[in-house]
Amino acid sequence: MSFLRERMGTILVVVIGLALFAFIAGEVITYGRSFMSGDRNTLGEVAGEKIAYEQYMDKVKQNTEMFMQQSGQTSLTPQITDYVQENSWNQAVSQIILKKELEKLGIVVGTDETQSMISGKNVSPQIAQYFTDQKTGQLNREALNNFLKQMQTAKPNDPMTQQWSNLVASLIEGKRSEKYFSLVHNGLYVNSLEATDSYEAKNKLAKFTYVELAYSTIADNKVTISDDDYQTYYNEHKGQFKNPQELRSLEFVSFNASPSKEDTAAIKSQVEKLAADFKASTNDSLFVQINSETKAPLAYQKKGQLDPQLDSVMFTAAPGFVYGPYVSNGSYKLAKLVDSRVGPDSVTARHILISAATAGGIDKAKAKADSLKKLIEGGRPFAELAKNFSEDKQSGEKGGDVGTFGRGAMVPQFEEAAFNGKPGDLKVVESQFGIHLINVLSQKGSSKVVKVATVDKPLVASNKTQSAAYSKAQAFLGNVSGSNFAEEAKKEKLSIRNAEDVAGTASTIPGVESARELVKWAFNKAEKGDVVDQVYTLGDQYIVARVTKIKPAGTLALEDVKDMIKPEVLIQVKAKQFSSKLQSALNGSSSIAQVAQKAGVQAIPVENIVFANPVIPGLSLEYKVIGTVFGMQPNKISKPIEGAHGVYVVSLNSFQNPAPLTNNIREKQQLSQTLLQQADNRLFDALKDKANVKDYRFKFL
Repeated sequence: MSFLRERMGTILVVVIGLALFAFIAGEVITYGRSFMSGDRNTLGEVAGEKIAYEQYMDKVKQNTEMFMQQSGQTSLTPQITDYVQENSWNQAVSQIILKKELEKLGIVVGTDETQSMISGKNVSPQIAQYFTDQKTGQLNREALNNFLKQMQTAKPNDPMTQQWSNLVASLIEGKRSEKYFSLVHNGLYVNSLEATDSYEAKNKLAKFTYVELAYSTIADNKVTISDDDYQTYYNEHKGQFKNPQELRSLEFVSFNASPSKEDTAAIKSQVEKLAADFKASTNDSLFVQINSETKAPLAYQKKGQLDPQLDSVMFTAAPGFVYGPYVSNGSYKLAKLVDSRVGPDSVTARHILISAATAGGIDKAKAKADSLKKLIEGGRPFAELAKNFSEDKQSGEKGGDVGTFGRGAMVPQFEEAAFNGKPGDLKVVESQFGIHLINVLSQKGSSKVVKVATVDKPLVASNKTQSAAYSKAQAFLGNVSGSNFAEEAKKEKLSIRNAEDVAGTASTIPGVESARELVKWAFNKAEKGDVVDQVYTLGDQYIVARVTKIKPAGTLALEDVKDMIKPEVLIQVKAKQFSSKLQSALNGSSSIAQVAQKAGVQAIPVENIVFANPVIPGLSLEYKVIGTVFGMQPNKISKPIEGAHGVYVVSLNSFQNPAPLTNNIREKQQLSQTLLQQADNRLFDALKDKANVKDYRFKFL
């Protein structure tokens, strides 16, 4: 594991963000005027308590750092940013909801329980995993106790002390949450009758015959839907139309400002002119720093780590070979083979980290590292000095050991020293983290590696291309209003795109990334029908948009859901027609065969159907139909049943009962497990609904 991931400060940040219900120390509550009267710091409200903007953004920052550390990414896409922000919001909301429940029930964690989690017989796994001996897999009590002693004498305002306090607070609140959910789980019970019903639902077999008039036999365009049809369906399903947050829909046109052929040719020519100078360069690192958009340090890489276009040529070329120009990741590039050699595949090393900030400057940090190097060369144990002087506390407690790592796991300067040295070497190197005194312990494996210098020039539109696209967008904006948007777009031969049901916190819309500013306009400045007050630059597009719908939070009106429910209303109208037809077929019929004959369809027999899996073979899930069958008497004919695939009439032939259930323990266990899996989410949804959550994030983000 890289030493960067073992630094204690990083560890604590990762640990704190692990659980949804874990509390970050400090309340996410501010006091003052309500949001509507001008409180500019309130991001939302939960059960009357306010979520402050600053604390929320701290949570977003922590979760962002955690995601980047775990994924290895150095930047986030708009989609991932949305995910992190939404997850942080859910954590803040759940924190307040759960806190109120814990306070209401008086659930606490005592001093002895806290001590047990930190240093007792049952150390919390969140702490234990960072003090576990990698060789034995056992908790290193000595390392843990040494760390706790350091915390006792550390200054209150020390960042490490604050992080440790936050972690302990998080563990305590996590334990309170665990007790709360244990109470809920212990209240769940499956009785013998439920176990028997479940057993029969899975094992009792039904044999029946059905006739069906499928909805697909009437084309949708042959059906007329009345206002009463819409209203009836809406009234019957009103509970499904609850909108938890305000949503807005947009229509927009886009003016493309991506690089033209001329722009692409010009950039390629620019890169081609650099090729000769690149080949003649004697300082490739400096050449990259001066001429490349991406100024990455040079490092040896093994096969498979290079750009795919380079992997096939650089491992057979001679040093000084220049490849390109070629296109990769939206840039024209040149690549030069600086060196190739045979090197180890992995290295085991240890280090002592000296921070420039703590030492009083980079020169003093280097001087301190040089002094430690001389002490080690004079016989002082490396492990002892690492424990006493390294600022990478996690590896320091292990004598500076950072384990075994492959290429790409460390920062380039650290990796260069470790892989290019030899076992036993002591090297002093500088990175963005400070000065490292590195001791190479061993090297394993052997393979060819190459050092490649790359110069890139992004494919971006010229000012001429951008100005032309912007001028077209500006002219279109000058001609449109809320009523003639479609007309003007058609006149200019522009395609109108739609972004339906956009949330106030969204940073993207379909086909457009980085759309945050446009969304903010739609929620903060616009009303239904409004056209943007300016041309919005979103990536390489210039956008002119209009708000088409506003769906407020709460139960949506019929007009807001009319388009959405149209397919279901069509089915309902067809169902009425088919029900009437089948009812006529039922009149005077004494068998299902007669019903089928009158309706002009076949009677289809099926068998081995169970209540727990309500599927009609070859059709679909049909809850109403199978439910009706299991509630019937043999040789009876049902009334018309409006199902999912069509309207049915069924006749039960017989049931085949299973063997009696003699031992219901297993059945109870299975039902209990299902209850447990569903309980937490259902409980939280109910509490959240009761808490009257108000979300004002669109005003801030």
